[in-house]
Amino acid sequence: MKPSMLAKLDQLANRLVELDELLMHEGATANMDSYRKLTREHAEIGPLVALYKDYQRAQNDIAEAQEMLGDPDMKQFAQEEIEAGKARVAALEADLQKMLLPKDVNDERNIFLEIRAGTGGDESALFAGDLLRMYTRFAERNRWQVEMVSESPSDLGGYREVIVRLVGNGAYSKLKFESGGHRVQRVPATETQGRIHTSACTVAVMPEADEVEDVNINPADLRIDTFRASGAGGQHINKTDSAVRLTHLPTGIVVECQDDRSQHKNKAQALKVLAARIKDVQLREQQSKEAATRKSLIGSGDRSERIRTYNFPQGRMTDHRINLTLYKLDFIMDGDLAELTNALAAEHQAELLAALGD
Repeated sequence: MKPSMLAKLDQLANRLVELDELLMHEGATANMDSYRKLTREHAEIGPLVALYKDYQRAQNDIAEAQEMLGDPDMKQFAQEEIEAGKARVAALEADLQKMLLPKDVNDERNIFLEIRAGTGGDESALFAGDLLRMYTRFAERNRWQVEMVSESPSDLGGYREVIVRLVGNGAYSKLKFESGGHRVQRVPATETQGRIHTSACTVAVMPEADEVEDVNINPADLRIDTFRASGAGGQHINKTDSAVRLTHLPTGIVVECQDDRSQHKNKAQALKVLAARIKDVQLREQQSKEAATRKSLIGSGDRSERIRTYNFPQGRMTDHRINLTLYKLDFIMDGDLAELTNALAAEHQAELLAALGD
């Protein structure tokens, strides 16, 4: 293991000792805010330090076995102990490296999932509806809550654009690699001669922002328009100006929300989406800089970049970033995304480990 990593682990081990002493003191003085903060830090670094101690013990076991090599009666036993010890050290070292990887501060956040129809007209809109169902089913498998934020249905079904909010632990961590261009190859229902058409949709996965802490939106930078909502909802939704359109003047970002009958609720929801989009722009700028120096699964931030193809005649899905092809398209479209999301996460982790070793 690199000296810099060992130094970091020694530092964390010393910090854990400090935390034990501080927690004893804070427990006595009952300063609950401080106590909770210390407890959280202890919980974060405790497992890492415990693993490091296992690593140190394994190193010591090897050293003790090496001392027995000079004894003819113990030589074979010592050699077996050394081999077993080296294997354990290697496994522990790999686990420690993974735990030392920088954590994405957004991983545990809820997300806004935005799907837009692209090239392909009505077929693209239908595919946008299929993608929404796929992600909704995946959310159900993870017991996440799904909230419709904004929808623009197409005439033949599906959506020209749709935004949903997914609420659940680790939503961003599981779906953050879904942003980009999704291409479908299939025979549309409107095709009379059985020809395969290619259409595309764009998906954007945005971590929900805390407007107060993450994004500072100046009210003077907003233009707020209200209008009558369209679509389902009965007479009321079409008779009042409940729909809200926010325009962020500095960035030109426009957000519409009309799903709720309350103008106040639509405005609050639109503000959340706006904050997420502004935060997303900032993240993509950062990712673009990272992509200039190394390959990144999250990409350069270019949403038009094609990341995946869904080929219905062949029943396959191909993710072009990691060259993964799965012949289980029916299951994938029904929300069985675990194999795919796990493979993407593993590739990203390998990338981070490679960068850590540079």
